[in-house]
Amino acid sequence: MNIQFNPEDFKCKRPFHVEPTNIVSVNNDMQRVTDEASAMNKRIHYYSRLTSPADRTLIAPDHVLPAPDEIYVYSPLGTAFKVDSCKDGYGKNSSIVTIFMIWNTMMGTSILSIPWGIKQAGFTSGIVLILLMGILTLYCCYRVVKSRKMIPLIDTSNWEFPDVCKYYFGSFGRWSSLLFSMVSLVGAMVVYWVLMSNFLFNTGKFIYNFVHDINVTDIVPGTNGSNKVVCPSAASDHPPQNRSVMFSSGNNTGFELFEEWWNKSQTVPFYLVAVLLPLLNLKSPSFFAKFNVLGTVSVVYLVFLVTVKAARLGIHLEYNWFTENDFFVPEFRILFPQLTGVLTLAFFIHNCVITLLQNNRNQENNVRDLSIAYFLVGLTYLYVGVIIFASFPSPPLSKECIEQNFLDNFPSDDIMSFVARIFLLFQMMTVYPLLGYLARVQLLRQFFGNAYPSVFHVLVLNIAIVGAGVAMARFYPNIGGIIRYSGATCGLAFVFVYPSLIYVISLHRAGQLTWPALIIHIFIILLGLANLIAQFLL
Repeated sequence: MNIQFNPEDFKCKRPFHVEPTNIVSVNNDMQRVTDEASAMNKRIHYYSRLTSPADRTLIAPDHVLPAPDEIYVYSPLGTAFKVDSCKDGYGKNSSIVTIFMIWNTMMGTSILSIPWGIKQAGFTSGIVLILLMGILTLYCCYRVVKSRKMIPLIDTSNWEFPDVCKYYFGSFGRWSSLLFSMVSLVGAMVVYWVLMSNFLFNTGKFIYNFVHDINVTDIVPGTNGSNKVVCPSAASDHPPQNRSVMFSSGNNTGFELFEEWWNKSQTVPFYLVAVLLPLLNLKSPSFFAKFNVLGTVSVVYLVFLVTVKAARLGIHLEYNWFTENDFFVPEFRILFPQLTGVLTLAFFIHNCVITLLQNNRNQENNVRDLSIAYFLVGLTYLYVGVIIFASFPSPPLSKECIEQNFLDNFPSDDIMSFVARIFLLFQMMTVYPLLGYLARVQLLRQFFGNAYPSVFHVLVLNIAIVGAGVAMARFYPNIGGIIRYSGATCGLAFVFVYPSLIYVISLHRAGQLTWPALIIHIFIILLGLANLIAQFLL
């Protein structure tokens, strides 16, 4: 991160201070601020709550701001970076860094469900939908970026998108944006819990079998040879548990006991509680922010894994537009909204895109850099989804066997899949407390004016969030379903409705609204509504 500040520019000194426990030095040195700066920070924060963001009356005057060596840039994740200088109030990140930050932020757990979504929509339809959804969500994201500049006579340089929603829709915009933001955060945390349970189960199973020199074969259909692919959903109408057969001499009582206490849905989700619940109650998760690079490493490794597997398995495709057989699915299927639900969350960055673009060195390149980032994200999704679908061995297995988490199609003793699960497990265990912190800050600060009102308040909230994750991992461990429901719900507001409505209202107030613009944006809103309704009908 290369952000520079000009000490003469007082506008870039707000906010100038965070609690010392939240400070992360770029040089790994312990940084502290004076008591005077801390006290002044508390007074200014108090005054700022007395007026709306649009009112500049109670903003701190320049002469009360601290010295340049006490200036910090505050991150929504609870960390702060000490910086050197600034120019024109903007950051000094190059376009390459900005593009990479957006790509890294947008890439998430949805990539694991893209092959399943293509299977649900049909191969050709899936490719077309990824392209169309990428273009549509990019346009709506563009409208979010431009929304602040369409507000006249008010300095909106420090506004985020929820502030824009509040300006246009009042308290309804404020509380509704909070609601849908919580849906996206809690939905992501639930998906993380389901996936962490899955990865921890398979990792523990691999290690146990390796240590005890046990050869195990799952009782599920699969291919033979060194590049084995399995079909867990074919063994039962329910998610597979621990059905396996041990091939070894001697007493197998220990193995049976292990399988009883190491169960994907009945025990492992509860083991995670002992590790993650205490971490959620920490006041600051800044330590975990240092591991964000693991997300990039995980995605790069997944692309490498997909490439190697496809090279070994070959391409298995057959084109049938509307009819299906025992091994292939049609090119178009009525279940295609399940993919659009997943893609809504896969391309979702609308609630934080303004923050990411503020540190771009050349603000005039924001639209270009955002478009390039979306192109790279779409290309990554297309590559992983198309390669996994095309290389899935049909025959002997049917394309219907592609799982909602495509790593489940590789047995637990597969070395490359084991490494991928290890990467993803550790990454998710470091990101999960950060998501919990964001949920806590957004919810508790709105109701109590403090992100940490008491240990009791925080504990109750965290128990509710963890309980939701455990319940879903126990009774509905379908990440594709969870992603599409939460994506379509939060996307309805942040992707389709609010950007379009705000644009139409701003054009109307400026006297520039035309019928084509009105019709197009009403159509976008209807698409978002249809996307949400379709998730509950299919």
